[in-house]
Amino acid sequence: MKDFKSMAITTLAGIIMLAGCTDSESKTKTENSMQTLNLTQEWDKVFPQSDKVNHSKITFSNRYGITLAADMYVPKNATGKLPAIAVSGPFGAVKEQASGLYAQTMAERGFLTIAFDPSYTGESAGEPRNTASPDINTEDFSAAVDFLSAQPNVDAGRIGIIGICGFGGMGLNAAAMDTRIKATVASTMYDMSRVNANGYFDAENSAEARNAKRKAMNGIRTRDAQSGTVTPGTPGLPDSIKGDEPQFVKDYFDYYKTDRGFHPRSINSNGAWAPTMALSFINMPLLSYINEIDRAVLLVHGEKAHSYYFSEDTYKRLTGDNKELMVIPDANHTDLYDRKVPFDKMEEFFKKHLK
Repeated sequence: MKDFKSMAITTLAGIIMLAGCTDSESKTKTENSMQTLNLTQEWDKVFPQSDKVNHSKITFSNRYGITLAADMYVPKNATGKLPAIAVSGPFGAVKEQASGLYAQTMAERGFLTIAFDPSYTGESAGEPRNTASPDINTEDFSAAVDFLSAQPNVDAGRIGIIGICGFGGMGLNAAAMDTRIKATVASTMYDMSRVNANGYFDAENSAEARNAKRKAMNGIRTRDAQSGTVTPGTPGLPDSIKGDEPQFVKDYFDYYKTDRGFHPRSINSNGAWAPTMALSFINMPLLSYINEIDRAVLLVHGEKAHSYYFSEDTYKRLTGDNKELMVIPDANHTDLYDRKVPFDKMEEFFKKHLK
């Protein structure tokens, strides 16, 4: 056993030395691997532009070589190194929707912020389009931290994140992995692994149900491989509301399909997820180690949201006295996209924990 430990230590030391020797080469490769994206320059958000912040379009790459597109918001007349926040979500949305509103509003309150499109969606790179990954989308948050930590006007020791809807779960997963994230807000969160594997309210939580989903999606893969074509996904929302839909479908429609939140690049507004997207989520649970997050976490959820149980159950698994669950009275899931966002509480939370 002693010989094995010595050999392991020697091997690890060699790896560390090798990493040091190749550091400059890695930096060159990172700089050269950035993909060129065609970014829209005009203001095309679903919310008005603020005159209190400076806005610009930026790009950065994640650890898998995918270039992400983002909007950066910097408080006007700010001096010195600022605390920073990276924002993403909801799941199937783009940075021109709720995440951009969050980012711009937090910038008005003194933080340098970015709102980014996750890999494979919006203006970000990645093929095939309109897909998601529990691993890669978690990495997207850490890549945003990489970018922010390298900015001359950012204090690299004061970086937080906000994840909305499905990216609330991704954000918590990132916080469990990335110790550079000093404070995390998960707003109206979904656990995308749980909902894909178990169905809503865990109504499909059985091996039989999961195997039926796996069989259907793998059948699509086989047909696509044999035909050389790509099966299109089915839109998650209808083009019109009949009135007998579940209330949460009506709530989603009211945001994504109306002037309130419609955006042409948003999957939820104007597209569909790839039909095999859920495969990895079914087999790779998110949030496995959130009980080990020792930094601050704020969960925010609407009292009447169909998704409230995700935050309720997640909060029970968090440890330490720096974890909070804030319930917004009479709010549904999408109210926290724009109408009932507790920005005062978020400002207080980040100012307390990013110091």
